[in-house]
Amino acid sequence: MTKVIAMAGKGGTGKTTTSALLTRYLLTRKKTPFLLVDADSNANLNELLGLDVNLTLGQIRKELKGELPPNVTRDQFMEMKIHQALIEESGFDLLVMGQPDGPGCYCAANQYLAMTMDKLASNYKYIIVDNEAGMEHLSRMNLRTIDYLLVTSDPSARGLLTARRIAEITKPLGLEIKKQCLLVNRAPQPVPPALQEKINETVDESDMELGGIIPSSDALINQELTGDSYLDLDDSADVLATVTSIFDSIFANETV
Repeated sequence: MTKVIAMAGKGGTGKTTTSALLTRYLLTRKKTPFLLVDADSNANLNELLGLDVNLTLGQIRKELKGELPPNVTRDQFMEMKIHQALIEESGFDLLVMGQPDGPGCYCAANQYLAMTMDKLASNYKYIIVDNEAGMEHLSRMNLRTIDYLLVTSDPSARGLLTARRIAEITKPLGLEIKKQCLLVNRAPQPVPPALQEKINETVDESDMELGGIIPSSDALINQELTGDSYLDLDDSADVLATVTSIFDSIFANETV
């Protein structure tokens, strides 16, 4: 059974960084194969992983509204194009959603996308979706059941309030969330008592549990500045021990 892991959080809270660290974790723990879906309109997960993107789902949807090759149905066209858009790596594949839909109705395109995602899902142990604050892409891909929703926040009262609101909007979207975790990124060490109090308050007043607190890391900053892949992070980086412990705890009941 394919498990769905979705990232959510307002811009700048480290969703994509967390997705890249989760990618490294799953590879290290040999929880493969898995599919990464970059559903952020400002797509840059590929950059953190050192990968080039040549085709996005946004571009495919636009093509779907035009004239198709002869003797090819729209669902066949969508399936063919999505396979072309897949960036295939050892242990995982990456699919980039691209820019938001432009003018006009994309209902049919999204229907074909959902049908294709249904077929793709069976090939993977996990599907990881790096979302914007909104999670409409999950509905478009027909991913109605989320096994793990990881909501990120920066170490601020406003960030934690936004994280709580994001956790609350899953119900109106009709999503079934099996486990909902709060991750606080770039936290100072030691964690100030006032911040810890806000974190505890956020968890207590929501359906989230505290997944973990990830400290500010010079290793991650340097990796981004140099443009090197997070998959090449030095094993001795302190932040890796922390995130490994956090993910081990979140996925404690998962079998490889």
